[in-house]
Amino acid sequence: MPLGDAMTGLPLPPVPEPYHLPFHYGALHNIGVDYLVEPQRARDLLAKRHPGLVAAVFDGAACVSLNYQLYFAQYPGGGGVTEELEINLIAHPAFAEERIPALDYRQYARGHDQTKLLGIARLHVLCDNPLAIDAGRRLYAEPKHPGWFETTLPSLNAAAVHERWSVSCRRASLGADGLTRHDEKLLALDVDLTGLTPEAVTNTPITGYGTDDEGRLLAGPLNVYQPYRSYPLDDRTAGRVRLDLGNPAEEPARDLAHLIADAPAVGVWTYQSAPVAAHNRAYYVR
Repeated sequence: MPLGDAMTGLPLPPVPEPYHLPFHYGALHNIGVDYLVEPQRARDLLAKRHPGLVAAVFDGAACVSLNYQLYFAQYPGGGGVTEELEINLIAHPAFAEERIPALDYRQYARGHDQTKLLGIARLHVLCDNPLAIDAGRRLYAEPKHPGWFETTLPSLNAAAVHERWSVSCRRASLGADGLTRHDEKLLALDVDLTGLTPEAVTNTPITGYGTDDEGRLLAGPLNVYQPYRSYPLDDRTAGRVRLDLGNPAEEPARDLAHLIADAPAVGVWTYQSAPVAAHNRAYYVR
């Protein structure tokens, strides 16, 4: 291109005040659970929420992916802790059909798609941090709404370390005083990975898709700087995952029930930030 000619292409989405990108995570604890489901249900729902996307197909099935995150972020004036849960379909832009490699689910879970066109199409994102809800909506066009969580996660600060993850998400509302918690359960996930052997997988950056109010498709990549631990499941181990749905009148529970029906979980993936310091046991000084 001759010097001085105007560049052509799409403009970058705006970064409204007070936000700054990239957003840096101080620590991240993350579990995801994948289900292979009937593809037409996924296509129909995706056409309503993200018309620019097409559901990916693995072994003749679409993939529903539940993604719980607990993360810390440090700001100039202090720090904040956020919990959220995404209900996603694995999808790609409609125009990119011929650029997607032919993969089965195991290859996808191991990160074999390096085009990164396969990404998460967010159907619902439930979050307990009003600032994170606003940022997700305005920066990435996430369908992000309030929720709150009760969890049990593997931790080095427990008496023993167990590979047990339990996440219960309940309804919340936003008002002038911030987040108000309600008792109504939206969904609960219980995963017992004790005794299962994981493999290290490099499956990031994870491309997250959103559709804004004008119908424009946005893509935002998430880089995680260490490998995930992937747990393939089969007929013998699928029962390690239990998903309980709450009130079917609530849209997240209704959509999940419609998509998953009685399909078993086919894979789990986890990530936990390594500790950066340890305050050790005290001792007596004479």
